[in-house]
Amino acid sequence: MTSTIPADTGRRDRRRDRHDATKREILDAAWQMVRADGLNALSLRALARAVDMEPQSLYTYFASKHAVYDHLFADGNHELLTRFEQIEISDDPHQALCTIARLFVTFAAEDQARYELLFQRTIPDFEPSPESYAVATEVFSRGRSVLTAAGLGDDADFDLWTALVAGLASQQLANDPGGDRYIRLIDAAVAMFAEHVFGKVVPNPDTKA
Repeated sequence: MTSTIPADTGRRDRRRDRHDATKREILDAAWQMVRADGLNALSLRALARAVDMEPQSLYTYFASKHAVYDHLFADGNHELLTRFEQIEISDDPHQALCTIARLFVTFAAEDQARYELLFQRTIPDFEPSPESYAVATEVFSRGRSVLTAAGLGDDADFDLWTALVAGLASQQLANDPGGDRYIRLIDAAVAMFAEHVFGKVVPNPDTKA
């Protein structure tokens, strides 16, 4: 007796497509909510109303509020990773540092809620899932490899760098949201950092320009 294996028809799984589209709609509504009212204002009941859904139906997509936060966390890091893949890194260490600093500071300054979710612990008891955290780890690894290639091999230098970049981002969000007061300081801040780490190049007095 010859057995037959059903051929792959290549048909779309329309039920899965609808499920994914609804899930995306919920996440988009969640982003709107936290951007308008803050991360801790997220409410599953209000979120269900925003997408014209019964609260109990929402649980078929997200089992808890922390599950929504987890997907937003992954969302934000995927976007940062995409931005990272779009930039060109110079072989010049100073230019490479400027590029990375500008990437992170401008990304942070775009969205207060996203910045807090990705880089600050503002939600009590929230821990990203291993799957979501893996995206953040990839972003960190990409950044660390660029900084290492630029000459930052010391952990203390790396810690100082993260403090510098986070400080610029925090100041921008706190004191000039929507503006560029601290973004304009990126090149000067990187120059000071580079001088501290790499040392100042002293011109040779015997060399004439």
